Amino acid sequence: MESDDLEYILDHYKNPRNYGTIEDPDLSFEEGIPSCGDLIRLDLKLEGQKVKDVKFSGTGCAISQASVSILTELVSGKEIEEINVLSDQDMLNALGSRISPIRFNCALLGLNVLKKALAENDNT
Repeated sequence: MESDDLEYILDHYKNPRNYGTIEDPDLSFEEGIPSCGDLIRLDLKLEGQKVKDVKFSGTGCAISQASVSILTELVSGKEIEEINVLSDQDMLNALGSRISPIRFNCALLGLNVLKKALAENDNT
């Protein structure tokens, strides 16, 4: 991992963007990885089919918390249709650094939580 990449991840970990909860969210989903203790909750406020506001809360390693912070910046203001096509590789690329395969679950937890929240919305 390059030092600039590490600084980027550490910055998002130490100074998370969009941390908190949304009162009366349109979508909310929480999930964790029991084996490592990472836990993420995402709250979204929608305006039509666009993400008007997004917040996250949770605990875990630097990679899981930084990646969800980066994710909230990526999806804020985006159409749900654009978010639904985000891939695991897109998320790994957004981290700006090579993540070891053992840490993929941590890096992708936020995206998985977001996709499950959107999927639940489709089922209502």
